Amino acid sequence: MTSRSHVLSRSGRAGERGAALIVALMATLLLSALGLALILTTTTETKITGNYTYGQEALYSADGAIERTVQDVLTVPDWNDMLSGAQRSAFVDGLPSGTRTLPNGAVIDLGEATNMINCGKLTTCAVSEMNTSTEDRPWGLNNPRYQLFAYGPANNFLDTGTANSPFYVVVWVADDPAENDDDPTKDGNAVTNKGTGVVTLRAEAWGGRGAHKIIEVTLMRTDSTEIERGYTGQRGQDEQNRRARKAAVQSPGGALTKNELTVQ
Repeated sequence: MTSRSHVLSRSGRAGERGAALIVALMATLLLSALGLALILTTTTETKITGNYTYGQEALYSADGAIERTVQDVLTVPDWNDMLSGAQRSAFVDGLPSGTRTLPNGAVIDLGEATNMINCGKLTTCAVSEMNTSTEDRPWGLNNPRYQLFAYGPANNFLDTGTANSPFYVVVWVADDPAENDDDPTKDGNAVTNKGTGVVTLRAEAWGGRGAHKIIEVTLMRTDSTEIERGYTGQRGQDEQNRRARKAAVQSPGGALTKNELTVQ
């Protein structure tokens, strides 16, 4: 009887040790899973924070490009020269064509970028294509025909070289689509016969992690020495197809009484 009890006791202890090993393995797996989940969460949050930071910087870069080029717009006596592409900002980094390497290593072709916003394709836009009413461009014959006006690294905003930005910005100018003169090559809302009325500036900024922001601004030269400007929209890259239908502007010669800024 004693020998049998001893055997049963040894068997019981072996079973307990086996159960303890299984519990230890399960606890290890659980802790490993929790640790992995924590690592993934931390990594995801870091990426989200980084993407948000780059997105905000892109927004500020596009806004800065508008503010920088508005100063050059003030020096242009005939805004039709901007609409024809004959007059550009001093903020440029070379010829208004060809490719530019962005800070993140991506490449942008200025001509292709212009074609994309004028007719939605990379190749040269025909007049009929630019006049076609689409969801993005619903004004038909009054669809804007954007011309390159300013382009370069955001670092070049300041001549002192003290700016430190990883973004590249481009600004286009076009006739205000709210005009119904069926001639987007001319500034129809003119205070004088020089065509100093209302135009639209479109700024885009590209940077790290695919950050891309767009700002459109309606500019109006008033009867004073200042320009009134109202932001008509700010959109990220994923919302380029959601276009504002028509910018609300005042009659030339008067003050712009409504200034709205919306971020989507």
